[in-house]
Amino acid sequence: MAARTKKTHDFAKHSLIWFVLFFAFFPLYIMFEISLKDNAQFVRNPWFPFPPYHWENWRFGWQLVNSYIANSILVSTVAVAATLVTALLSAFVFARYDFPGKTALWYLLLGLLFMPGIMNLVPLFILMKDLNLLNSLVGLTILYTVGGQVFCVFVLRNFIEDIPSELFEAAQVDGAGPIQQVFRIVVPMSGSILATLAILRFLGSWNNFIQPLVFISDDFKQLIPVGLMRLDGEYVKQWGQMMAGFTIAAIPLVLIFLFTMRLFVRGLTAGAVKG
Repeated sequence: MAARTKKTHDFAKHSLIWFVLFFAFFPLYIMFEISLKDNAQFVRNPWFPFPPYHWENWRFGWQLVNSYIANSILVSTVAVAATLVTALLSAFVFARYDFPGKTALWYLLLGLLFMPGIMNLVPLFILMKDLNLLNSLVGLTILYTVGGQVFCVFVLRNFIEDIPSELFEAAQVDGAGPIQQVFRIVVPMSGSILATLAILRFLGSWNNFIQPLVFISDDFKQLIPVGLMRLDGEYVKQWGQMMAGFTIAAIPLVLIFLFTMRLFVRGLTAGAVKG
């Protein structure tokens, strides 16, 4: 009876996993197989691939999105690095030092987590215009960096507070300053957390649609979400070419998932077990 119950439990668990995986990867399959068809083949059967395969759609799709992908990689990578460095220093200050107004400033910072991003779009546009940063990848990178601060500071501050204070005191005795403590104690011990935050911030920056649409006007400076939207806005949709562009745009995210999945899971479970 126990063996039958265990088999039923395992079957239900594996069925749920396969169900989730199906809905996760089915869109990728659909994009890939449509990318090998012309419009007539797509209308005839959109679900399964069949010859002739139109690999030239991929060449055309790459020509359409390569500049968008390069811009997205540049902006997202620089923004993630700048976000983690500044958030780590800010979290260290909140976790290790007492100063007047610290509690009020912390709760004010947490309040920003509840503010919808679209709410400050008009003030941001005016500010970017006054700073002459409109239609600039530098300005967009600054926006992405600032936009990721609050969540990263919140997570890192809680993690740094769990690091034994004796380590920092020993470093101070050895003559290590605050910056040295951050990079010699906090960074080595919070590698999994930093990797998780880097993945989340990269995905958030890569998929950001509103800010590139509003703040970037030149097509050659545009990022991948807006570039893909412009492909979809053509009067006559070439489904194979469009799906090839979508598939190429998804490849960097798939590679990130494959090569950083262990770091991501390790970061999510860091600090879950104490003692």
